[in-house]
Amino acid sequence: MYYRKPHYYDRFVCTADKCPDTCCAGWQIFIDEDTLKSYSQVPGTFGIRLLNSIDWSQGAFEQYKKRCSFLNEKNLCDIYKELGASALCETCRQYPRHTEEFENLREFSLSLSCPVAAEMILGCKEKVMFLEEEDSQKEREEDYEDFDFLLFGKLEEVRTCLFQLIQDRTLPMRERMFLCLQTAFGFQKALEEGRLFEKDFAVEPEKKETFKKKRSTEHNAELRFESMNLMLKDLQKLEVLREEWSENLTRLKQNIYTKGSDFYQKNRMDFLKKEGETENWEIYKEQLLLFFVYTYFCGAVYDDMVYTKVVLAVFSVLWIEELCFAKWLENQGHLSFAEIVKTAWQYAREIEHSDENLNLLEDIFDEQEEYFPEKLKSIL
Repeated sequence: MYYRKPHYYDRFVCTADKCPDTCCAGWQIFIDEDTLKSYSQVPGTFGIRLLNSIDWSQGAFEQYKKRCSFLNEKNLCDIYKELGASALCETCRQYPRHTEEFENLREFSLSLSCPVAAEMILGCKEKVMFLEEEDSQKEREEDYEDFDFLLFGKLEEVRTCLFQLIQDRTLPMRERMFLCLQTAFGFQKALEEGRLFEKDFAVEPEKKETFKKKRSTEHNAELRFESMNLMLKDLQKLEVLREEWSENLTRLKQNIYTKGSDFYQKNRMDFLKKEGETENWEIYKEQLLLFFVYTYFCGAVYDDMVYTKVVLAVFSVLWIEELCFAKWLENQGHLSFAEIVKTAWQYAREIEHSDENLNLLEDIFDEQEEYFPEKLKSIL
C-alpha cells in the first residue's frame, strides 16, 4: 500500500479547549458501528449516559444547543476524559485528518474546516511537497473490482501538471486558475469522446504567453460584478449548516452587491491594490487552490466528473477572497491574517462537510455555461 500526504501533515496538533471554534459543535457527529457497539456495553453511570445521549437510530451523538452531548463547559470531551482516547469514535479520532481511498493508495490531507489546519495551510509560504511512503499491506481484490486503474493513472498524471501550474509563481494566480480550468475542461471532453489516451495535457509555454497578452483586454469589472451576483445565488442554494453562514452571505450581499457595480469596482480595485495582489495573497490563493485540487481531483475516478472538481477549487478561491473583501470593507480597509483564516474555515465547514452541498455544486458547475473556462476567464 502507498501513502501520500502534504509535507506539513504530521505537524498538526489539536489545540482542544483553546480552539477558536470547537469541532464538537455545529454539526452532527456520526459514530462508526464498532464504536457504537462498544458504547452499548459500557457499564455504570457513564454507560447510562451514553445510552441516553446517542441517537441510536441514526448512529450519531445527540446535540444540546447545537453542541455534542459530551462536550463539557470547558470545551473538552467527557468520553475522552472518562474512557480515554481509544474510546473515541472514528470521526473524532481522525478529524481534521482526511483520507481519500484509491486502489493500493491512501491520500491524507488536513481539512480546511479546522481552524488550526486552515492556519497551517494558509500560513505555508513554501511550495507544498507531497511525501510518499509504502508498506506491505495489500488491498482485498473484491474491494476495488470496478476500479478504473487506467483512468486513475491519467488523473494522477494530469493532477501533477495542475500542481506544476498552480505552483508556477512566475504567473499571477488568476492566470494559473484559468489554465487549470482549461486543462481540466480538455480532459473532460477527451474522456467523454473516448480520446483520453491520445492527448498530452501539459500546458505549453506559448499557451501561457497567449493568456498573458489577451487577459487585460478581456477582463471586464462590470461583468465580474454581475457574475459574482449570479454565483452568490448558487451559493445560497446550499444546505446551511451554521446560522452564521447565512448571516455572512446576507451581510456580504448588503455591503457589496446592493450598492451597485460602480461601488463594487472602485472598492475592489482598492482591495486588490492593498491586499489581493500582494505576494501574501498570491500565496494564500495558491495554497487554497492546491488544497482543493489535491483533495478532490482524483476522486473523479469514481464519477467521471473531472472538470467540476477544478471548478470547485477555483470557485472556492473566488468566494473565500470575496468574503475577505467584504470583511475588509467592513473593517474600513483592514484585514488580519486571523480573519482570512477564519473566513477560509467558515467557508469550508459549509462546503466540505455536506455531501449534499458538494454534489449540488458539481451539478451546477456541470450544467451551467457560466462555469465554463471562457466565461470564468473574464472574472478571475
